Amino acid sequence: MPKNENLFSSWRGWRGRVTSRLVHRGWRAVQQAGAVTADRPGPYRFGRIGVGTRLAFPQGTIFGERWIELGDHCVIGEQVTLTAGMMPGLDLGPDPALRLGNGVVLGRGSHVVASRTVEFGNDVFCGPYVYVTSDNHSYDDPDQPIGRQWPRSAPVRIGSGSWLGAGAVILPGARLGRNVVVAAGAIVRGEVPDHAVVAGAPARIIRRWTPDTGWQPPLRTPAPVPIAEDTTVEQLLALAEREREREGKRGREGKRGRGAGAGAGGAGVAAGQ
Repeated sequence: MPKNENLFSSWRGWRGRVTSRLVHRGWRAVQQAGAVTADRPGPYRFGRIGVGTRLAFPQGTIFGERWIELGDHCVIGEQVTLTAGMMPGLDLGPDPALRLGNGVVLGRGSHVVASRTVEFGNDVFCGPYVYVTSDNHSYDDPDQPIGRQWPRSAPVRIGSGSWLGAGAVILPGARLGRNVVVAAGAIVRGEVPDHAVVAGAPARIIRRWTPDTGWQPPLRTPAPVPIAEDTTVEQLLALAEREREREGKRGREGKRGRGAGAGAGGAGVAAGQ
């Protein structure tokens, strides 16, 4: 290849790397500037934005913010839709339609749609693309397009400490107790008691905890040991390195064991012959 072509290729590669860095740096600056907080509400006028709450940029569809209250230290991911009312510009009265407790996390691409009351307790964590709605399409009239028929609506309540897995759907009228686990992709309607695990479409209880019996069916794995609050970053890195060494040692011992077994099997075959 001629020398000038080598120089051109090197320059083009350098230019591409610089452009990529500039684009990413610029996008991070845009994300910082476009995030919504109590101090920087942007174009939105929520009924309340609590201390430490942040809506990542870009936001999804947001309207009826006057009837939306967000608690303290909530994390709202990118492209999350929050709507109060069937459409923008409606007067929903004096009470909030959508209320998030403190410490609520809504994963990227989630939708919360409220024309009736939708309430999240404290510390509810949602994976990406969770859908929570107080409204469902009706199809009573066979002659009318379903999208033009008035929907059925009912309040929704999600208890404190619950976890909603990726892609879960919470339908109108659902009432989830405290510390409920909703499996990824589950579709939930009706009542779910405290400390229950639900899965499926429609969702059913697959495990539950009570003070008398504990978890039924029993958990298959031991509970993880929490990390002490005063643990430093250096200690965590050292623990991770020690765990990698243990895993490597176990892997080497397993290989030696398999090799010894193969040798013994070969000797047995030879002896049998």
